[in-house]
Amino acid sequence: MKTSLKDKVAIVTGGTGAIGTAICRQLSDSGARVATNYRSDQKLKHWQEQNKGQSFFAHKCDVTDFNACKDFVAAVEKELGPVDILVNNAGITMDTTLRKMTWEQWNTVLNTNLDSVFNMSRQVVQGMTDRGFGRIINISSINGQKGQIGQCNYSAAKAGMHGFTMALAQEVARKGVTVNTLSPGYIATEMVMAVPEDIRKQIIAQIPVGRLGTVEDVAFVVDFLAAPEAGFITGADIAANGGQHMM
Repeated sequence: MKTSLKDKVAIVTGGTGAIGTAICRQLSDSGARVATNYRSDQKLKHWQEQNKGQSFFAHKCDVTDFNACKDFVAAVEKELGPVDILVNNAGITMDTTLRKMTWEQWNTVLNTNLDSVFNMSRQVVQGMTDRGFGRIINISSINGQKGQIGQCNYSAAKAGMHGFTMALAQEVARKGVTVNTLSPGYIATEMVMAVPEDIRKQIIAQIPVGRLGTVEDVAFVVDFLAAPEAGFITGADIAANGGQHMM
C-alpha cells in the first residue's frame, strides 16, 4: 500500500543535504507540502537548481537558534498551513579524539545535532496535540547506538536524540502524536563516497547485506513513519544499517 500524505505539511531540517533532499522528495511524492531550512544563499540556489520542478518552501534558519526556529515554523504555517510532520535531520560532524576535542567542537555539534531537536519540536508539539495528529521523526545514527572513536560529541548528541524521543513519545502518545528515531548506518552520500575505495571496501565488509545504504533507503523509512497508518509505532529507534549493528 502506497503511503498517502495528501494535505499534510512537513518540515525537514537540513533538507539541502543528500539525505535531507531525498526525504523532501519522498514526502512530496507521497502528497505532503514540504518545507526546509537553509543557512547559505549560495547552497540554496544550487539546491533549487538540482530540484527544479519541486515546489519546496525554503526559509533561512539556524536551527541552533530557538527564536529563529520559532520564526521558521511561523513562516511555514503562514505559507503552507499547520505542521503535521517534523523530521529533525539537521546535523554536522567535528571529529577528533576527546583528548584533542575543544569545547567549541563539543558545543557546536551538541547545539546543531541535539539542541535543534528541542528548538524545532517545541514549536510544533502543541499544535500537533491540539489537532490530534502529528509525526516527529528524529534522524540519529548507528554511532548514537554503538559509539565511534573520535565522535564523543556526535555520538553523545545522536544518543541524546533517542532519549528525547522516548520521553516525548510518552508525553504525547494519547494525543495522536508519535515520536520516533531513525538511525541510519553508512549511506552512500558524497562524503562517504569520497573515502578511499580500500577503506570503503572495509566498511562494506562489515555490513551483512553487502552494500552501503542509499539516501532513498532512509527516505523510505521516514515516509513510512510519517504515514497515518503508522500510529501504533512510537518511541522506537529503527536501525537502517544493513545489519551492521543489531540491538
